[in-house]
Amino acid sequence: MSLVAVLLLLAGVSEAAGRILPLVVRRPGMPRTLVAVLLLAGGLVEGAVFALWPLTAWTLSELVLSPPPPGDGLVWTPDLVAPLVLAAVLAFPWLGPLLHLVLFAGVGAGLAGPLATATGLGWWSSAGCVAVAGTGLGVAVEAVRRLVVRISAAEVRKTREAREPIA
Repeated sequence: MSLVAVLLLLAGVSEAAGRILPLVVRRPGMPRTLVAVLLLAGGLVEGAVFALWPLTAWTLSELVLSPPPPGDGLVWTPDLVAPLVLAAVLAFPWLGPLLHLVLFAGVGAGLAGPLATATGLGWWSSAGCVAVAGTGLGVAVEAVRRLVVRISAAEVRKTREAREPIA
């Protein structure tokens, strides 16, 4: 389990780096400690979202099936999470959203097989649960990101207005 946690954290940090590095390039004066804190915080959040993906897909499959599927749920294993790490490392978001989407679709397809086996759903139904779970988690994280950016921008404006002398 600790190997899975390390791999999820690595995937999360890689994903966060793809979002933070373009910001650092546009603002060369950012303190290194701030960049490190942003990378670590972003990596933890992204890693948590990745960790929730199979659990969310399992929960959706429970909603689809009339009797709940037997078992404790779908969990990451090193062989399932390794393609996710590869996808996160290879597909920084700034390298292209299409490549990013294709690689994550491949990882999702890899999750669909074990979900289908564990639940008794067909592969396509399982793939649908994985896709809806991944999309929902992605939309939720993006909404939080935009909210944080909006709040941060408002704070920067307030700080600038407070520093400027009133004429």
